[in-house]
Amino acid sequence: MSRARPSIVLAHWPGLGFFDDAAIDRFDGLGTVLDREPLGQWDDPRADELLAEAEVIVGHWGCPLVDEAMLLRAPNLGLFAYAAGTVKLTVTDAVWDRPIRVTSGANANAEPVAEFTLAAILFANKGVMWRRVGADPIEESVDELMGTGWGNYDRTIGIVGASLIGRRVIQLLDAFPNLQVALYDPYVTADEAAQLGVTKLELTELCAASDILSIHAPALATTHHMIGADQLAALRDGATVINTARGWLLDHEALIPHLSSGRLRAVLDVTDPEPLPDDSVLRTLPNVYLTPHLAGTQGSELGRMAEYAAEEVRRWSAGEPGLNEVHKDQLDRLA
Repeated sequence: MSRARPSIVLAHWPGLGFFDDAAIDRFDGLGTVLDREPLGQWDDPRADELLAEAEVIVGHWGCPLVDEAMLLRAPNLGLFAYAAGTVKLTVTDAVWDRPIRVTSGANANAEPVAEFTLAAILFANKGVMWRRVGADPIEESVDELMGTGWGNYDRTIGIVGASLIGRRVIQLLDAFPNLQVALYDPYVTADEAAQLGVTKLELTELCAASDILSIHAPALATTHHMIGADQLAALRDGATVINTARGWLLDHEALIPHLSSGRLRAVLDVTDPEPLPDDSVLRTLPNVYLTPHLAGTQGSELGRMAEYAAEEVRRWSAGEPGLNEVHKDQLDRLA
């Protein structure tokens, strides 16, 4: 069933410009944006009037919780298009009790994280982060420079989790035929892994085979510290652990001795806790490259999220399936 020009409400942290004028104009071309200023709280004085008319809510980071009380004020809502990543902390069971389509911009956010991860893999294999000129430069002999410890030839990349990001990293690595890729994911069969172009291994087996271990699993009760003492001990000497997923997944206390000894290296865009305490040893070790949770969407990349959200609005209005619809039975496996 097609719907002509639905009424659209924006909901996210105010004043941060997640949707620029061009993005809002695009939404307005697909329907009627009732107010170009977003709702940051449902107790906003404008909220009653806007929610009463809303057929579509386009949410982003900081969108208030979509719960029963809010939905009672939005009787016409048919689409909640969340332009950012995981939506499961923004919606409640009350949404699934209604005929409301929920979509996520996780696909859009996966791209910059996958790009960051690819860069980290290539740079880590070359030792770029740890061989910087002017930052405690490593004095290398010719033997050290030309030895087998560095390079992007005949290396194995272990991917933990065939999530949207994990799968996109695998796709990007396909451009590097001299890098072998292996995967651990309990929900992926060996045949499905083969279709992705990778080898399926059990987790400790994957660690033992990997020069780079890149973590892309969801943060669930069952995945807490899934990369722990046994898995870290299995990693090859000189291997690098890359985490762009959640600090929850990696046992930092088990990792630190391997880093302090110099046996392993790490690229950590996420930590537990986040941010790290000022006195954390991870801040001082020369073989640890820390970034402040910046792998995901930022700056110009917000435009991609807006494009995805606009396409979700167009598809819903046209009676077409969504790009990335989210259903209740998926929540337990979402990041």
